[in-house]
Formats: sequence, structure tokens, C-alpha cells
Amino acid sequence: MEVSTIGLDLAKNVFQVHAVDAAGHVVVRKVLRRAQVLSFFAKLPPCLIGMEACGTSHHWARELIALGHEVRLMPPAYVKPYVKRGKNDAADAEAICEAVTRPTMRFVPVKSREQQAALSMHRTRDLLVRQRTQLVNMIRGQLAEFGIDIPQGLERALTIARQVVDGETLDIPGYAAKMVGILSRQALETHMQLREIDRKLAAWQRSNAVARRLTTVPGIGPISATALERLH
Repeated sequence: MEVSTIGLDLAKNVFQVHAVDAAGHVVVRKVLRRAQVLSFFAKLPPCLIGMEACGTSHHWARELIALGHEVRLMPPAYVKPYVKRGKNDAADAEAICEAVTRPTMRFVPVKSREQQAALSMHRTRDLLVRQRTQLVNMIRGQLAEFGIDIPQGLERALTIARQVVDGETLDIPGYAAKMVGILSRQALETHMQLREIDRKLAAWQRSNAVARRLTTVPGIGPISATALERLH
């Protein structure tokens, strides 16, 4: 069995393989369980493997590269035109196998574990920023209903939240005060978590050569540099 190119359709537990030889003839159509994937590819001579870029593709790409294979990731939208029949795992794997050999195909760089770790920090940071904004807006809204206006600006809102958590009494009904207290504690906790993530990103930026060079560009700080480094 002379395998030249493989299209691998990824899923959580079941993986579809579509393999062809150098002449383009199909030599393998196979379903693999998750636990079978690495042992299957370990038995093959080095070949070209195509996958759609998705949440788990970078992990599998690194594992297959370690086995000596060449792995190329592609945006799913660029693979879609090569699907010849109804969408299913077998058809998707065949389309991937064909798409990966196209000379005009655009590929996604395989991320290292370090890059994915930085990406997880950015995703978590983005979520927490949204949550903090929601909490601050809710505090503003609830206090505004009782005639208490918080000036614009995050720090001003957090100052009020600290005062509430420290026990300062507001001229609002008891139940409303309890709700504002809950929101204030959550807003401050979220803010502290964000500061910790920012410190970790800054430390990661200092340890990464590409991110360090990016911060030499005017207007690019540690957070932006680590975000841009993911695209390298």
C-alpha cells in the first residue's frame, strides 16, 4: 500500500481517513476511533496529510508531524468546494484529500503548544472583559434607578464597587443593596482575574522573541504583541 496523500476528517471520537497513492487512486477508506489514530499513522511511511483547521487540528497536526508526516491545515471554507456529494465524514475526508494537493490552496500554520496556551489566555481575557463590562453596566443601571449616578469610566465604577464591598452604605433599599453588593464583588473579582492574566501575558511576551520584536513597533504593547504573535 503506497500512500501518498491522506485526507483526515476530525471529530471528537471518530475519524475518517481517505488515502490515495501517487497516481490519485484510492487505497484506503477507513474509520478510526480516537485511540487508533496515532498507531495507524505510525505504521505508514511519511506522507502528506490534510486536515481542516479546527479546535483540535493543531494538536493532531503536532502529533502527526512528530511521526514524520507532512501536515497541512486548511480553512474549512476553502475545502467545501471540493465536496462532491452529500456532506458526511467520508465525503469530507475525500474533499480534504483533494484540496490539500491544490497548488493555489491557502494553508493555516500549525500552532505550537506555547502559541495555543497564549491563545487560551486571550480567549479567557476576552470573555472576562465582556463579563466585567456587563457587571459594571448592571451596577450603574441598578444605582441609577435610585438616583445614584456613577460617572463614566471603568475606574470610577470600580471605586464605587470597592466602597460597597468595604461596607459603605448606599441610600437604596436593602434588597437592592444586597444585589449591588453581589455585583460589586463579582466585578472586582473579575477585574483582579484580568489583571493576573495581563501579568501572565506580559511575562509570556518577554519570553517570546517574536512578541518582543513586535513591541518595538510604536503603538503595540504586550497584549497586542502576544495576540499578533499567534498569527506568526
